[in-house]
Amino acid sequence: MTILDMIIEHKKAILPKLKESKPQWDIPLKKRPSLYDALRKSDTLQIIAEMKRASPSKGIINENADPVKQAKRYAQAGAACISVLTEEKFFKGSFEDLASIANHVDTPILNKDFIIDKAQIDYALHAGASVILLIVAALDDETLSELYEYAISLGLEVLVEVHSEEELKRALCLHPKLIGVNNRDLKTFQVDLAQTEKLSETINRIDDIAFISESGIFETVDAERVAKAGARGILVGESLMRSGNVEETLKSFQIKLPPLRM
Repeated sequence: MTILDMIIEHKKAILPKLKESKPQWDIPLKKRPSLYDALRKSDTLQIIAEMKRASPSKGIINENADPVKQAKRYAQAGAACISVLTEEKFFKGSFEDLASIANHVDTPILNKDFIIDKAQIDYALHAGASVILLIVAALDDETLSELYEYAISLGLEVLVEVHSEEELKRALCLHPKLIGVNNRDLKTFQVDLAQTEKLSETINRIDDIAFISESGIFETVDAERVAKAGARGILVGESLMRSGNVEETLKSFQIKLPPLRM
């Protein structure tokens, strides 16, 4: 059983309890900026900065981080979006983190989780997310389409995550506006920035997609590499969570981009 399989099995096991209770938060819906617009209009690489306590591959990263303080640092440093992990068992996240952050920042907020059911999208919405993540590797085509349409109907933006050519083909059937290329193979958790370069040729043929490179970005040279491949943004967690100077680290990734054909 792969790491992804284990996570999905856990999600299936806790779904009944999740559905039995309603979200205990009802964060007032703020009119947050569009992540898509930020990616399309900016002349610098945009940063999705992640609140991340742990991961299956790296173990504990920063378990005692204060989510609100971390999110405020990100926002003040110019992050285009804040990603909040809500997966509890493997990543030590929670919807409490999401709700707390949503109450204190005005940037777009991405709910980063392994979503397999509409109930999780309802929780994301009530906890204040403006963007959700759908991982193609975790879903069959029917469920992927159903969850995508449901999220869009609620006014949420959807970041559709892929790792391989086959997953990208499946994702493009949705005609998504936001594509995330995960450089990490969720089955093995091995990371290779070449995945962004491999998939960029296909993505760059589509004028109205904004794409984000996820995972494995630690230095300016990494940001430059994926930007050269056409990424308009990067999702960064570990390097920011470990950084002694969040603002300096985040700004080191905000490199100049060529003008985008509109």
